[in-house]
Formats: sequence, structure tokens, C-alpha cells
Amino acid sequence: MSVQTPEARPLTEEADFLQIKSIDHVHWWVGNAKQAMYYWWKAFGFKPIAYSGLETGNRRFASYVLESGTIRFVVSAPYHPTDEMAAHHLLHGDGVKVIALGVDDVEQAFRATTERGARAAWAPREETDAHGVYRTAAIHTYGEVLHVFVDRRDYHGAFAPSYQPLTLNADSAGLAAIDHIVGNVELGKMNYWVNFYHKVMGFRLLQGFTDEQISTEYSALMSKVMQNGNGRVKFPINEPAEGKKKSQIEEYLEYYMTPGVQHIAMATGDILRTVRALRERGVEFLRVPDAYYDVLPERVGTIEEDLAQIKELGILVDRDDEGYLLQIFSRPLQDRPTAFIEVIERHGSRGFGVGNFKALFEALELEQARRGNL
Repeated sequence: MSVQTPEARPLTEEADFLQIKSIDHVHWWVGNAKQAMYYWWKAFGFKPIAYSGLETGNRRFASYVLESGTIRFVVSAPYHPTDEMAAHHLLHGDGVKVIALGVDDVEQAFRATTERGARAAWAPREETDAHGVYRTAAIHTYGEVLHVFVDRRDYHGAFAPSYQPLTLNADSAGLAAIDHIVGNVELGKMNYWVNFYHKVMGFRLLQGFTDEQISTEYSALMSKVMQNGNGRVKFPINEPAEGKKKSQIEEYLEYYMTPGVQHIAMATGDILRTVRALRERGVEFLRVPDAYYDVLPERVGTIEEDLAQIKELGILVDRDDEGYLLQIFSRPLQDRPTAFIEVIERHGSRGFGVGNFKALFEALELEQARRGNL
């Protein structure tokens, strides 16, 4: 079954000056890379394809690369407690350090963004081995997250220099592509980062949601969705809003200790099969009240999927003028209530499930209350 991701009318080449081809990879800095690799492999069906570590001449950290469809995750952990990775993990726990963007011209991407105000992490550089030349440069974004520009057109190895291939089989759960990556920022900073993505990276506003749209009796948040010129990369940015109690965004910021990646939405062509497989492997998902499903048929109309299975699996459905989508959100992936994943299947809709916001927010608040953090 084909996988739909929301497309947009492209900008002119001049306006879309970065010409981002894709999200090349997402790099997680974790406490134990081998265990993290095993988790994504066995629970989510990612295929381990490459390894870097002591055996490959990497004396600094152990690192595994995994793929599912076009999604590529890297999980890395340091060997020594004085490494910056160790300090990062001590403060934040497991989390996303890098959202890497595939481009054809690393130098142009770096120059264009830094001239527009981006803070450089490292200037364009080349790494070489017998498999070719791997080019990167990096800039800072919200919190401690980096955007690394990657050009691998002249590199034909497993992933990058110092990585060797792995030949492990995986039982795919059908996760096929990254749909969007959501960042949480502090109160009053959403528009700053929206402006950053617009002015520095040439992104444009796709949708915006106010605290009136994303709220309950106790808490609220605001969100704006930024996308690049060709519509292949979408970054919603969330900030907390004033409320009677602590919002999910405030809880995240309290435990992650800085702005960061809240969740990664991964697209599938068969959400019923994917969610069933993930549940069988131990992945835990948020559950909305059964009353949500009582009004679902009249709210979304006719859909292809069986409503009984949708209710059984706890999947949410929303419809807009262009079609409908199905989505579900996991519980946090680690002990800290920080990063989680979303599974999404689109049938024409380019939205983000605004009709599900209230039910989802209430489910999140129940989780917060259980943790004593509401």
C-alpha cells in the first residue's frame, strides 16, 4: 500500500534556496547505543545497517544506523564520561541531537543560512575513506539540536566513514517515511523559531493552531507548522500557553531541561497492521476515552478502515476538506516524559489532526496526572 505524505505547491528555486532533498537521518544521543539499537530493531522493526565503534577505529563512541523505509535513525553513546555526549545524556536523557538534511551543495547551504543569521556548529568539511567523500556542515537550531547538511552523492559506503555494514534481518512493522518532526520551545519563543525557519532556512508557514484550539479545562499550547519549499520537510513548533495547570509542553521542558524534539511522526500505508505489530512487540500507546469513538462515524464520515479495529487499537481519525488521516501517539520512549513517536496514515488530508487535539490533550493530561506532574 502506498504511503502518503502531505505535499505543497513548490516555491520558486530562488525562494527555496536550500533545495532540501530529504531528512537524511535523525541522530539520537543515548545512554546505551546497543540497547537503543535493539529497541528500534525489535520493537519498531527497523533494520540495523551499519555500526561504528572500537572495532572500526572509532575510539569516542559506539553508534548504530537503522532504517525502515526511507527513515534512517542513528543511535550513539560515548565510551568516556568526559565526552560531550555523556554530558548531554546526563542533563537530558535520551534525545534527538541532530536532524540531518540532505542537500546537493553543503557549502551553499551553510553559507546561505549563516549569512541569514544561523549560528554555525561546524563549517563545511569532508570525510573520506575507500568508499568516497562524505560532506557535512552544521548549524544550531532550538535548544541543543543541530541541523547537519549532508551531501552523500560521492559516498558509497554503509553510512559514513568509520561505519561498517551490518547484515541483520528485521521484521518490518511498515514504518515507511518521516511525516514531520515536532519541536517544543519555551513560552514566548514559538514565533522566534518560526521566524528563524522562515528567514534563515526559507521555510514557510503551513498551518497554525491557537491555545483555543489546543486546550482543555486545565492547560493549553500553541503550535505553528513550518515546511520547506518542496513540502518534503515539516517542522511543527510548539510552545506552552497560560493555563490552570502544567501543560505537556511544560512537563517536557522540565524533564528535558531545554527545548528539543518532542516527537517524530512516521508514515505507514497500513496503520492497522503497523499498530497491531507494534503493540504485539510491547510498544505502548496513549488511549483516548471510549466516548471518542461513539461520535466518530458522524464526525469523519465514511472511511476505508474498519471502525471496530480502529477502536480496538486506539487509533484517532480526523477529516478535512482534502480527505482524512489516521494517527496514534506512543507513550514516552524513555523513563523521562520527553520524546515519543506518532504513527500516521494519510488519505488525502495534509492536516495534523486538529479534530483530535482535545481528545489527545486530555489523554496526555491523564498520563501527566498519573506521574504527579499535572
